[in-house]
Amino acid sequence: MRKLAITAAVIGLTALGLGVPATAAQAADTGAQVTGCNNKWPGRNGNVYAWDGQDCQGTLLGVTAGNDSDWNAAGGGFAGAWDKASSVMNAGYTGGNDVVQFWYLTGYSGGYTCLSPNEYFADNLTDNTFSNGFTVDNNIRSHKWVTSGACSVWLT
Repeated sequence: MRKLAITAAVIGLTALGLGVPATAAQAADTGAQVTGCNNKWPGRNGNVYAWDGQDCQGTLLGVTAGNDSDWNAAGGGFAGAWDKASSVMNAGYTGGNDVVQFWYLTGYSGGYTCLSPNEYFADNLTDNTFSNGFTVDNNIRSHKWVTSGACSVWLT
């Protein structure tokens, strides 16, 4: 009688879509994938990140603990990343130069916006502008680490 009750319960749950996946591969496909900025947060590791899609999706454009005066040239953590970023993350260490200042042009010029370490990430750059008024989305060409005193325009 007990086996019959357990079998009936399993059949009922399966009919409701609440059954247990048959294999580990199916279990991984049920939501265990790491997606979105919240799930990609690496903890404080000293790096800035950028993706070509919103919500930290799509191609990872670069990762670096340093400054990069030209997101199109190799050597600074980002290469071929001009005009592609739609989400960014500040996983830098707090204290000192812990704010990432993103620039509209190479060589840290043409207008900037900043991402605080307390904000963690900006998952949609379409509603942000640089200090020069241009949209941030798909327009970042350089970045550097600064103190909060160097910023008056912030990503949200």
